[in-house]
Amino acid sequence: MLTYPLEANGKTPLYEQLYTAIKADISRGMLKPGERLPSKRKLAEHLGLSVVTVESAYGQLMAEGYIRAEEKRGYFVALTDEVLPCPTPSPWVPEEAQRPSYFMDFKSGHIGAEQFPFSVWAKMMRNALLEQDKRLLQPLKYNGVPELRTAIADYLYHARGMPIHPEQILIGAGTEYLYNLIIQLLGREKIYGVEDPGYRTVSRIYHANDAAYIPIPIDRQGLSIQALERTPVDVIHISPSHHYPTGVVTPITRRQELLRWAASGPNRYIIEDDYDSEFRLVGRPIPTLFNTDHHERVIYINTFSKTIAPSIRISYLILPPHLLKRYQERLGFYTCTVPSFEQYTLARFIQSGNFERHIARMKKYYRNQRDRMISAIRNSPLADCCRIYEENAGLHFLLHLDTESPDTVLKERAVSAGIRIPFLSDYVYRKNPAYNHILVVNYAGIDTDKLPEAINRLSQII
Repeated sequence: MLTYPLEANGKTPLYEQLYTAIKADISRGMLKPGERLPSKRKLAEHLGLSVVTVESAYGQLMAEGYIRAEEKRGYFVALTDEVLPCPTPSPWVPEEAQRPSYFMDFKSGHIGAEQFPFSVWAKMMRNALLEQDKRLLQPLKYNGVPELRTAIADYLYHARGMPIHPEQILIGAGTEYLYNLIIQLLGREKIYGVEDPGYRTVSRIYHANDAAYIPIPIDRQGLSIQALERTPVDVIHISPSHHYPTGVVTPITRRQELLRWAASGPNRYIIEDDYDSEFRLVGRPIPTLFNTDHHERVIYINTFSKTIAPSIRISYLILPPHLLKRYQERLGFYTCTVPSFEQYTLARFIQSGNFERHIARMKKYYRNQRDRMISAIRNSPLADCCRIYEENAGLHFLLHLDTESPDTVLKERAVSAGIRIPFLSDYVYRKNPAYNHILVVNYAGIDTDKLPEAINRLSQII
């Protein structure tokens, strides 16, 4: 159907605007000779015009020979010599085609896709369709469906010892979206602190929201409290259970110092990012900072992107009571960004016990992935010029190389060899020689059959 932007209150009559628009499409070849035009009534209904207006435009086009009328058949584009060349559009290149292909990619956030419980997930989807029925079509509240929030609260209580009320939980489509909500809740005028080195997407989100941020260095116990106290930061973003990318776990003494820092100011808060806490491969999960906070200064955030799949795009935010009230007043008009069908499916997945069984299987799988990766390194020429550490939690470890070559040179050599791998220096805000020559090895989704060849190529470029 022909669609044109017509101005009802413009200086040019509507019929003339329509005539000009159709004439231009015929002249450019957008409407081909012999092509049938919409009937006067249908075009009038589509454009919100009167039939008389369309009839006047068609009449003028017929008078000038651009269209012809055939009895009982309608209006058709006439053959005309006045056809201007249509501008050639730029060639469209699919995004996937623009991405380079690597023999081995140690940087991507891929997971063990072959381990995904497709049959179980399909069953949960069918259950959601049958059980929820018309509720799937109803509008969503700002915080998500109660069933999913209750399932998450129950899981956190039994798995992490967190006594959370379901009303404190907000569901959102990914942590990036939830970061934006936090900035709106706390205020763009606040100064935010980010870990250095750290997950750079967080600072990009602050920058996109015109919120100031300051990188705070970390040491072997996490975010440096001494460095923090020398800044005007109001809100800090940390991952105390397993820092990315260093793998540092913040001990209880440093956690208490951070909580005291937050409690010492009237508008200080801590954003606790617990992104992969379920995958602690040795020992029990680290207790959350949220659970030891007695002053309502910790905002907890987590995601199912690591535990289930990145494409699930379901994350959640837990707010202390006073911030929940503020959120309801200021941002309660937002609608939850995750479709209810996916929320009900995930709720059933958790409530049925399948989520915990899936986590147990994935921990075993990732432990095997890590062990095969480390074994391949130790049985290669790399063993004599590297050190492995922080391998007991999360889905990556660090590999310190004994080399004098700059990281930029090593990275270029690796790409030439078909290997994509990040360096710890990629995540720093301020240059620090202590972070040079350290690889961040993400092993979750790698093809272990290619490991011997990949490690051999790495050995050759060191």
